Amino acid sequence: MGARKREMAERLKEIKRHTAIAKLNDVPTSPRKMRLVADLVRGVEVNRALDILHYSKKEASYRLEKLVRSAVANWEAKNEDSRKELENGNVYVQTIMVDGGRQLKRIRTAPQGRAARIRKRSNHVTVIVGTKNIEKPAEEPAQEAEQA
Repeated sequence: MGARKREMAERLKEIKRHTAIAKLNDVPTSPRKMRLVADLVRGVEVNRALDILHYSKKEASYRLEKLVRSAVANWEAKNEDSRKELENGNVYVQTIMVDGGRQLKRIRTAPQGRAARIRKRSNHVTVIVGTKNIEKPAEEPAQEAEQA
């Protein structure tokens, strides 16, 4: 493995160490309705996102709240020593993806002896929770020269 490839692999491992994923498949809600709720919490700090979902009147918010709690629990399991970051508000919802799931196709009677198709849609939701990148202040060159 080359040096560049190794550096990239180490960088990706570091990114994965600070993120956690939770997935929910085949939710019996249309993707359009779920996206309305997901857009409310995308990019928001975790505790605020949970409050938004808890007090939302949409039916999809209940399932999404449970999923965000699961993602936070996964993040805590990965970062047992970083409990302080969660309390300080450095953990936030990085991405929420709502994809269409399978459709149940049903038939309803229509006028003049015809049949109309009903599509009962479902969706798949993926939540990625991570920490905000807090950049460390760069050291001045004068300090480095003194140390050398």
